[in-house]
Amino acid sequence: FHRGKQADGKVADGALPADVNGVEPAPGPQKDGAKWHKPRLSRRALMKCCLVKWILASATPQGPDGGDSDLELSTVRHQPEGLEQLQAQTKFTRKELQSLYRGFKNECPSGLVDEETFKSIYSQFFPQGDSTTYAHFLFNAFDVDRNGSIRFEDFVIGLSVLLRGSVTEKLSWAFNLYDINKDGYITKEEMLAIMKSIYDMMGQYTSPSVRDEAPVEHMEKFFQKMDRNRDGVVTIEEFIETCRKDENIMNSMQLFENVI
Repeated sequence: FHRGKQADGKVADGALPADVNGVEPAPGPQKDGAKWHKPRLSRRALMKCCLVKWILASATPQGPDGGDSDLELSTVRHQPEGLEQLQAQTKFTRKELQSLYRGFKNECPSGLVDEETFKSIYSQFFPQGDSTTYAHFLFNAFDVDRNGSIRFEDFVIGLSVLLRGSVTEKLSWAFNLYDINKDGYITKEEMLAIMKSIYDMMGQYTSPSVRDEAPVEHMEKFFQKMDRNRDGVVTIEEFIETCRKDENIMNSMQLFENVI
């Protein structure tokens, strides 16, 4: 849930961190025996994502054309173990995984990303705001093992959900982001903490400028919608059901590209 600029420059409320606009969807069944092709990540779609932009900057040539061919790199010398397994676990093609892996290894030779790296990434892309807290929360959402570091495998599986997952998968991932202490529930305090971190990170990018009380008002509005049984917490079932039925939230999901 955050504010971001729409195509007409106006601010939209209620954005849910669950989608990235511009990813080409998988085609439906083809008639007349036409061959089905796996969906591809266009460079345009990829470069809207801060995390992907960060790793691809080290993996692909930065020419003026910047076409899709930039992703089709030759096989990297040191592939991650289980490339075939990763291809089965994600919705990335083999070449896309190779490209992502090359950039990941260039930026993180140890093969691991720590929290300070996440904070560095977001400080580059959101220099007019304070991205420290949001980077902390996002890192914890990727750090599924809770061991203070993220492997390439964890990283790319998370990106696959965010970029190409189903609506339910993306909403489940977003729930995990908001569930800060990972106890299976979202409290008002947790929702407010995430919202405030996004407002802080966007800084002067929001227009009109954000009032100090805006995150609290935003949280109260959406928490009231989601806490259907009024027990003071939001379950994953309440979260997903409310989001899927709320046209404003679903329409604003595309704004997630502003903060991922």
